Amino acid sequence: MNGKKRSDGLSAIRKYYQLYILLLPSAILLFCFAYLPMGGIVIAFQNYSPALGIIKSPFVGMKNFLQYFRSYQFGVTIKNTLGLSMYSILVGFPLPILLALMCNQMKTRMFKKVFQVITYLPHFISTMVMCGLVLIFLSPSSGLFANLFNLLGAQFPNLMAKATAFKHVYVWSDIWQHLGWDSIIYLAALAGIDPTFYEAATVDGATTLQKIRYVDIPMIMPTAMILLILRAGSILGIGFEKVFLLQNIQNIMSSEIISTYVYKMGMQSMQYSLSTAIGLFNTVVNLIVLLFVNYMAKKITDNSLF
Repeated sequence: MNGKKRSDGLSAIRKYYQLYILLLPSAILLFCFAYLPMGGIVIAFQNYSPALGIIKSPFVGMKNFLQYFRSYQFGVTIKNTLGLSMYSILVGFPLPILLALMCNQMKTRMFKKVFQVITYLPHFISTMVMCGLVLIFLSPSSGLFANLFNLLGAQFPNLMAKATAFKHVYVWSDIWQHLGWDSIIYLAALAGIDPTFYEAATVDGATTLQKIRYVDIPMIMPTAMILLILRAGSILGIGFEKVFLLQNIQNIMSSEIISTYVYKMGMQSMQYSLSTAIGLFNTVVNLIVLLFVNYMAKKITDNSLF
C-alpha cells in the first residue's frame, strides 16, 4: 500500500514537474530565510559570545528565561504588550467590518469609489512618516491641535509626555492608517454573496438594517473568524517600529513592550542570549494562543484555520 502511494506521488511529480520547478526558487528562499535561521534559537539556552560562536558558547539551560521572568521588566512588558494588543483587537477588529458594511450600502458608484480611495490612502504612508505626522500634529507648542486649541483660548496637553495617553495615540493612529485597507477583504466577501438572498429578503419586506443583520453579517462571519484567529495568534507580536519611534523617556512606562525590550537587550546592551530567550518566549506564547483561539473558534462557530 505504501509502495503504491509512493509511486503515485512520483508519477504526480513527473506529470507536473514544470510547476515544481517554478515552486523551487520560492521553496529555497523560504528555507534560507525562514527555517535556516531557526538554528539560532539555541542561543537562548547559551551564554552566547560572538567570539566563541554558537558551537563553542557554553550552555546555561533555562538561565536566560529565568532572568527575564524574575526581572522587573517582565511584568511591565507583558502588561503593556497585552494592553496594546487587546486594545487594538477590540477596536481594530469590528471597525473594518462596519466600514465594509457601510460601503456596501452606498448606491452612488462614483462616491463609493472616492470614499474607498480616501480610506485606503493612509495605509501606504510609511511607519516613519506616520510617526512624524503624529508627533507634529500632537506637538503642544506648534502642532495642528495646539493651534486649534489656542484659537479657542485653551491649552493643548502634551499627550506624548503622558504615559496613560500613549496607548490611545498608538491604537487610534493605527486605526486611521489601516481601517480602509483592512476592510477590503470584507468588501470582497460581501461582493461574493448571492444576490438571491437580498431578493428573498426584499420580498419578505426586510429593511436595510435587517438585510445587514440577517444576510451580510452571517455571510461574512467565517471570514471574520479567520482574521480574528490570525490577529489573536500575534497577541504578543505588537510591531516594533511604531512603538519605538513614538517612545520617549516620559511615556516609557506604558510604551515599553516585548519587541522594544528585545531590541534594547540585543542591539544596545548586546545581551544576545537574553534577547533571543525573550523572543522565543514571545513566539511560544503566540503559538499557544493561536492554537487555543483556533480550537475555541472551531468549537463555537465551526470555522477555523485547521
